[in-house]
Amino acid sequence: MSSHEPLAAALLTAGAVKFGRFTLTSGKQSDYYVNLKAAAAQPDLLRDIARAFAARIPPEAGCVAGMELGAVPLAVATSLKLGIPYTMIRKQARGHGTGSRIEGALAQTAVIVEDVATTGGSLVQAVEVLRELDVEVLGALVVVDRQEGAGEALAPLGITLEPLVRISELMELRK
Repeated sequence: MSSHEPLAAALLTAGAVKFGRFTLTSGKQSDYYVNLKAAAAQPDLLRDIARAFAARIPPEAGCVAGMELGAVPLAVATSLKLGIPYTMIRKQARGHGTGSRIEGALAQTAVIVEDVATTGGSLVQAVEVLRELDVEVLGALVVVDRQEGAGEALAPLGITLEPLVRISELMELRK
C-alpha cells in the first residue's frame, strides 16, 4: 500500500475525480477530470490535505502561496495548520486599485501549494511572480499530479514538485 493510498481513496470517495470525456483548460481532451474544489469544501478532507502539506513544508518557509482559485483554500488551511501567513497569487494583475497580483502576506521565503498540476504552467507562473517580488521559492506541493509534465516544467527553475497523490495511484485504486 502506498503511503498516499488513504488520501487517494478519500479523493475518489469524495468525487474529486470524475471519469468520462472532458475538455481541460488547455483544450486537451481527457478521460478523467480532477476537481479538488469539491474535496476542499469538505472539512475533514481539507484538514487531511493541509496536514499532509504541513508535514512537507520546511520550517524556514515564511508563507504558503497559492494561485487563485483552487489553491486558495489549501493555502489558507495549511497556513492555519502551520501558523504562518498565506499569499494568494492572482492569475492576472487587477485592473483597479493597486493592480497587484498578490493578496495577503509576503515573506522572504515561500512554498507554493496547488490543487492539480498538469503541464505546470500555473506553477511556473506562480514561481515567476514570487521571484519578481524577491521571494525565495522553496518548493511546490500539489494534491494531485496528472503526470503530464509539471515536474519537468519546474525543474529548470530549480523547483521540485512534490505531489501528495499521482494520477497513476488514483487509476490503480479505481481498478
